[in-house]
Amino acid sequence: MFRYRMLAATILGLAAIFTAVQAGGTLKSGPQLGQDVPGPFHPLNVTGEKKGEKACLYCSNGANPVAVVFAREATPAVANLLKQLDEATAKNSKASMGSYAVFCSDANGLDKQLEKLATDQKLTKLVLAIDNPAGPEKYKIAKDADVTVVFYLDFEVKANHAFKKGDLTDAAVTKVVADVAKIVK
Repeated sequence: MFRYRMLAATILGLAAIFTAVQAGGTLKSGPQLGQDVPGPFHPLNVTGEKKGEKACLYCSNGANPVAVVFAREATPAVANLLKQLDEATAKNSKASMGSYAVFCSDANGLDKQLEKLATDQKLTKLVLAIDNPAGPEKYKIAKDADVTVVFYLDFEVKANHAFKKGDLTDAAVTKVVADVAKIVK
């Protein structure tokens, strides 16, 4: 009987350690899988039809398949991600896919930096915008998330990826972009 109790206690202890390790490695940022996207917000559009205006990109995309990126900085890794999402958006234009990136920052000259990024990366579909450093309140972008990517369809989140500073690698970008398949039929 004592052996069974020891075995059960050991199994429960290992399960608790495994759960703690898994939870510790996961960054939660933005609306999560299966949740509804929180709704409208009005960032300053740096590119796109509403360039220079505070306009709702959530509203303009409606229930269509959408890839949205929330980023703190325009790093080379973010530029790579945006380029690939722009290409995926163009490729899936028949599905009315939309995409946009919201930079959560109040850095001086960010608008000019984003215009240059759009030109350098030849972005044609993905819209770049700027919001406050915390991001849209209802979206709950984590403070320690350098990049958050949300894919949604019919206003429901189909995939979510969040990265701490320096964690967005080429392999991670490939994995993120593969999730376009979850929103485009």
